[in-house]
Amino acid sequence: MFLTITTTGTVDHPATDLGFLLHKHPDNAQTFSTSYGIAHVFYPEADPERCTAALLLEVDAVALVRRGKGKGHGGAPDAALAQYVNDRPYAASSLLAVAIGNVFSSAIRGVCRARPEAPEQPRPLRIEVPVLPARGGPGLVRQLFEPLGWTVTAEPVALDTAFPEWGDSRYVRLVLEAGTLTLAEALRHLYVLLPVLDDAKHYWVSAEEVDKLLRAGEGWLPGHPEQRLITTRYLSRRWSLTRQAMERLELVRLAETDDSEVEEIDNAVEEETEAEEKPAPLAVQRREAILDALRRSGAARVLDLGCGQGQLVQALLKDPAFTEIVGLDVSVRALTIAGRRLGLDRMGERQASRVTLLQGSLAYTDRRLKGYDAAVLSEVIEHLDLPRLPALEYAVFGAARPRTVVVTTPNVEYNVRWETLPAGHVRHGDHRFEWTREEFGAWAARVAGLHGYDVAFVPVGPDDPDVGPPTQMAVFRLTTTPADVKEAKAA
Repeated sequence: MFLTITTTGTVDHPATDLGFLLHKHPDNAQTFSTSYGIAHVFYPEADPERCTAALLLEVDAVALVRRGKGKGHGGAPDAALAQYVNDRPYAASSLLAVAIGNVFSSAIRGVCRARPEAPEQPRPLRIEVPVLPARGGPGLVRQLFEPLGWTVTAEPVALDTAFPEWGDSRYVRLVLEAGTLTLAEALRHLYVLLPVLDDAKHYWVSAEEVDKLLRAGEGWLPGHPEQRLITTRYLSRRWSLTRQAMERLELVRLAETDDSEVEEIDNAVEEETEAEEKPAPLAVQRREAILDALRRSGAARVLDLGCGQGQLVQALLKDPAFTEIVGLDVSVRALTIAGRRLGLDRMGERQASRVTLLQGSLAYTDRRLKGYDAAVLSEVIEHLDLPRLPALEYAVFGAARPRTVVVTTPNVEYNVRWETLPAGHVRHGDHRFEWTREEFGAWAARVAGLHGYDVAFVPVGPDDPDVGPPTQMAVFRLTTTPADVKEAKAA
């Protein structure tokens, strides 16, 4: 991928000021590591009258495939060939936008210590991107850039010059020219609109992307005529994030109209009401209870068995006390979503070394699960048919034998407190059973006695005096060795 930024200068404002603004000296060719390859910055020309900075991103195609396996775009089986045969090394995309954000971070923020006044000065700019995917064609390119003050040239790239009858490809050669924009504004336009035109993001889109969009779109996105299209595409059509972004952009627009601050507009709720804390959702209370039990046990290496979409794994990663975390699930789709949630494809090497996602079934023993300090079965056992539960019991308590096992499951007695749950129904359509406190206690005591553990019970959620808590949790602690268990059985 290739991008050039050109400016012209005068005696008072030489073009070589571009080097100060980009924090890259024109006499040096510099190299930077990015998530998916190497970025090079160099200056094909650098005179007081005219200066051009070039950004060349060499994408590591093999790393792109490896880091995308099972996570995000390219992870699906039907996309196997597309992982290897694609335009990523050549056409501007979100990968180039990320490189711009990393390599020119100070310039995007409008910071220049050597020339503090320079970032605020509009200057003549010419930006060229030789190959840009444009889903919507040259017309959409103009719709996006022209309202921002750019003169746009978007020349369609032929599918094959040797066969003109084949027509044009979805790519364009883009040239942007403006004389009334600052460099920071220009870079923020590119940072947002390159992935919008490609209509694809090559990393997991989380809630953080809303903040990134609003920061980069400050001053121009709230009033852009294609605001909804930009927001929707930038956030990969995730409707919840798009709605959140649109609401915040509307507040900004209203504040600008009234010449006031956003905080003054967004004050419909009185301070006393804002101070009232809503109870945490049961899922959050459950994770907090599990984390507390694990910390009390002193565990460092933890198994999340039946990890689903990775919520608990994500919470464990935030605590450095947990040095190794393994999430296991039978569902490949769930593991794919977990990988996206965790951002494994853009995680630092040290952090990534702490977490592993494995596909496997708890109905079978698995030597990969041996030797860990603790294991968690959070809302898992109720998804198994009762005749298969002994297989899970042996796989976890008999074969893997972690020092601590934390098990949570619904308390069926509490179901009468759910107003929206019809009488006699379980909480989830896939639940094979839901136990009373007595039934869960009897099961836990039997498993503990059979495999050499003791067990304690912890309520999770509001502990109703009549029906108990919504979630019941058992914490098993290993008290005997496998040899002791064999000897006890023989006796």
